[in-house]
Amino acid sequence: MTRRFALLGAALLALAGSVLMFVPPAQAAVGLHVDGTTIVEANGQPFVMRGVNHPHVWYTGQTNSFADVKALGANTVRVVLGSGKRWGPSTDVADVVSRCKQNRLICVLEVHDTTGYGEEGAAASLDEAVDYWISQKSALVGEENYVVINIGNEPIGNVNAAQWTSATAAAIRKMRDNGFAHLLMVDGPNWGQDWQYVMRDNAQTVLDADRQHNTVLSIHMYAVFNTAASIVDYLDRFEANGWPLVIGEFGWRFTAGEVDHETLLAEANRRDLGYLGWSWSGNTDPILDMARDFDPDQLTTWGQRIFHGTDGIAATAREATVFGGTGPTTPPTTPPTSPPVGPTPTPTGGPGACTATYHVIGQWPGGFQGEVRITAGGAAIRGWTVTWTFANGQAVTNAWNATVSSSGAAVTARNVSYNGNLGAGAGTTFGFLGSGQGGNAAPSLTCTAS
Repeated sequence: MTRRFALLGAALLALAGSVLMFVPPAQAAVGLHVDGTTIVEANGQPFVMRGVNHPHVWYTGQTNSFADVKALGANTVRVVLGSGKRWGPSTDVADVVSRCKQNRLICVLEVHDTTGYGEEGAAASLDEAVDYWISQKSALVGEENYVVINIGNEPIGNVNAAQWTSATAAAIRKMRDNGFAHLLMVDGPNWGQDWQYVMRDNAQTVLDADRQHNTVLSIHMYAVFNTAASIVDYLDRFEANGWPLVIGEFGWRFTAGEVDHETLLAEANRRDLGYLGWSWSGNTDPILDMARDFDPDQLTTWGQRIFHGTDGIAATAREATVFGGTGPTTPPTTPPTSPPVGPTPTPTGGPGACTATYHVIGQWPGGFQGEVRITAGGAAIRGWTVTWTFANGQAVTNAWNATVSSSGAAVTARNVSYNGNLGAGAGTTFGFLGSGQGGNAAPSLTCTAS
């Protein structure tokens, strides 16, 4: 009898040990989580981020931005916060999360102070960023269905980018050790662009550091990714290795050396990769603003493209099911219009007519950025041509969303394949960079429809 009880006791101890050692699988996550290469909600439904970055820490009063980007079709907003090392501290995390939820947006929260650490002397380390998240834990626990924690923005510069692997793995472990169950997002080094391929070549080490297997990698795409080949190759490598990835920031091709945003958008849509454009408004260089002065009725060329263009937000975003979403978010019935600068042409007639307005977005010594908006008249049009003559020696040096040619001061712009067909009263825009040393008077425009 004694031996039988001893064996029974040993069996019970072994069973207890196996229970204590049980680790829930990733599928048991309490909210947004990774399933293979896909982000899914707690109910298992895939969720693909389609949204923009909002520079909240520098413009805390611009709280209408959450509703504005939602109205344009976004399902996600990445919110810039500060830890107090360089900006902030952002102590309004609970309010930010509440505004995201009120506007049915998934909230990606990021600490911006880490930008360029190792190269930027004032930057915070990832470890310091985690300390900030710990200080805000009470506002975040319980919000796992709605919040993604992007531990630190572009956390390593171009100096000793190899430190990214150990620093990022340590930050993930510290987040988990302090009870965070959220989906974590980690940016690549090299100011987010990973041009030395440290993230690409060490991603598995970082993902393995998360015992909850609930981390998504984030690449920022700007001038490093200025060709289709560079974008496709980078995305292919992550896909082949089965690593979850989002495009956490990107700009647009406002000049020849910038990111090939057309390929980026098309590939992201084809692969069901999330993307978050930079940025809604408030940039010191306004060429990256999507809305002038945070006004959704004044979308720039970049804003029009990312919200209303092919593979853009309005066409591809799906609202999270945690908010009751079952299909596309509802875009505006007509694109917002921009107020004109300079003379506004009078419509040339009834159906089939068009008008064009000219706007200088920004200028600097020797150059400027311009934008032209075309609006159809009382009937649909199949194409448009806009002409004007510069009066102060200006010249177009680069253009997008139109085919532009010049003969001396005379300029002719024609629609491209995707923006010529406009319904009655509908509009589109194209943009350009210009040169000029003298005045910059707005020319009179003539719009001809076909």
